[in-house]
Amino acid sequence: MGNGNLKLGMGHLLMWMILLLFGSLPAYGGEQARVLNPENGAEKTFHYVAKKLGLPILKATIRIGNGYSGQGKNLHKIEAQVISLKVPGFMFRMNNRFTSVLEMSSFSPMRYVKKIDQEGLFIQRKNYSETITFDSILHKATIEKKVTGEKREVFFPSQTYDPLAMFARYHLREDLSPDQEVRMSIFDGIKFREMVFHSKRSRVKSKVLGEVDAVCLESTTAFSSFGEKEGNIRIWYTADVDKIPISLELDLPVGMVRFELEGIREG
Repeated sequence: MGNGNLKLGMGHLLMWMILLLFGSLPAYGGEQARVLNPENGAEKTFHYVAKKLGLPILKATIRIGNGYSGQGKNLHKIEAQVISLKVPGFMFRMNNRFTSVLEMSSFSPMRYVKKIDQEGLFIQRKNYSETITFDSILHKATIEKKVTGEKREVFFPSQTYDPLAMFARYHLREDLSPDQEVRMSIFDGIKFREMVFHSKRSRVKSKVLGEVDAVCLESTTAFSSFGEKEGNIRIWYTADVDKIPISLELDLPVGMVRFELEGIREG
């Protein structure tokens, strides 16, 4: 792979990490009360590592909180962080954080915060903070840059989620039955993506859980960075009531990268 393709590959890898796996930023001011809800369960943090050519290159964590009440609503908060590992800084350095706040009953997104800090020879230099505020009644999202104060508004279709809201929906709520077709729109502040996921049952090996039954959600999508060439995204969840996200596989036009679950911490 040449340097140009590698740079594109790392950039797109990051984008899909944001979209499908994915910090702590306060979502709302004022007092927040915890919500005791059997759907919610205990707070959990999932730890993942991605490897390329057998070497760990990225570490990701996703934390799903206990839930709380704010502005008269019961809310979930999901936080994620993606950092680079064991790669010389001149090649690429990454420390990106994401926070999603969504309504507990509908899983509709309310606020999505991105803090992007990355640079290097093989990845585009970016350092900014951006907040997306969703209005589910008007189907409108407001995107605001923290430093410049620049604002813009976009309208979105129904069944639109931010990337972390989509992740939480399938871990906390949805029934993951095989042989289903799931259609949704995902918005991360850059582009709306209409996704069609197909589910199938499989048997997979996990470093943490051993060999388990799982349900795989898979979608084909075009990658604009690769001349609209298509690739595949696969997410495996355990086929039980816990629906633990075991791994994420990105089949990119320039190669495949797989993020494996390395550990789960509760509380």
